[in-house]
Amino acid sequence: MLEHGGNLNDAVMRHGIARAEWLDLSTGINPNCYPAPLLRDDAWHRLPESSDALAVAACAYYGAPRMLAVAGTQAAIQALPQLRLREKGVSRVVVAAPAYAEHAHRWQQAGHAMREIDYADLQKALDTCDVMVVCNPNNPTGARVVPDVLLGWAQQLASRGGWLVVDEAFGDTTPHLSVTGQAGVQPGLIVLRSVGKFFGLAGVRLGFVAAQDAVLESLQEWLGPWTVSGPAQEIGIAALCDEDWQRTTRERLLADGERLNRLLAGAGIQASGSAMYQWWAEPDAAGFHDWMAQQGIWVRLFTRGAGGIRLGLPPDEAGWQRLQTALQGWSQNNNKSVERIA
Repeated sequence: MLEHGGNLNDAVMRHGIARAEWLDLSTGINPNCYPAPLLRDDAWHRLPESSDALAVAACAYYGAPRMLAVAGTQAAIQALPQLRLREKGVSRVVVAAPAYAEHAHRWQQAGHAMREIDYADLQKALDTCDVMVVCNPNNPTGARVVPDVLLGWAQQLASRGGWLVVDEAFGDTTPHLSVTGQAGVQPGLIVLRSVGKFFGLAGVRLGFVAAQDAVLESLQEWLGPWTVSGPAQEIGIAALCDEDWQRTTRERLLADGERLNRLLAGAGIQASGSAMYQWWAEPDAAGFHDWMAQQGIWVRLFTRGAGGIRLGLPPDEAGWQRLQTALQGWSQNNNKSVERIA
């Protein structure tokens, strides 16, 4: 399997630092999660019947006419290439890159003719593919594509039986970029949404797919029964309906994202990203990753291409100060190295 952030057990094993002593910034997940409510007494006992209340809450929150609940967007990411293969055969697939690596991996694994294309070249690649996959905003770089462009691409692809898959897992702080509301109307448009990122509920394993009815019905049949647990459904309903929490959290995340960007700039790092993470092409990515690990700070290392680093948000002021100290140490050490070379 591919390596992902959040692998804190690996950090403990590699560096011998107790789990409780780590500052884990290796994911882009909200570090202050939604407070899960008390569950019904039978939540762990009964089979999880599909919840109309969950579907209604999701459609209201995401602004879609219909949505299918899935066990995290990863479930849909794995299923869609197989579903496409069954219904359309081997397809020419373009995945915007760099991005969440599971997209390219799963399309290739299913046997499709997959290519990874830089965001700047997606328009030129449109005529040479049957399926295009775009993360918007992108994880890890924060690259964005405006809705009008995405909808134009979806229309072109649909005219020849194609799909545009838009992963909006990190879209909760950028609602103006979302095309979820058009997914039930625009043929060929499939949008993925996640409860794990903005709500910080990654362990719940809950996500949603917005698309036309035929696609959702085929996907539901492919995934089978009981895909989302009863407890996940209850927690999801509470989170999706809590407008006060959503509003204050969105404001805090946007402010914290700007703070992280400024903190990195103060250490001489020009980064980009979204409200919940920052990324940059670090010349010595492995060295930075190792330095942070020595300070008990776990960050996400990207080794493909030129290499890069992604940082999530610290959970509290102590975490911010700890990160600032580590960044200052890295900057000072790098400056000394440059002076010695000179």
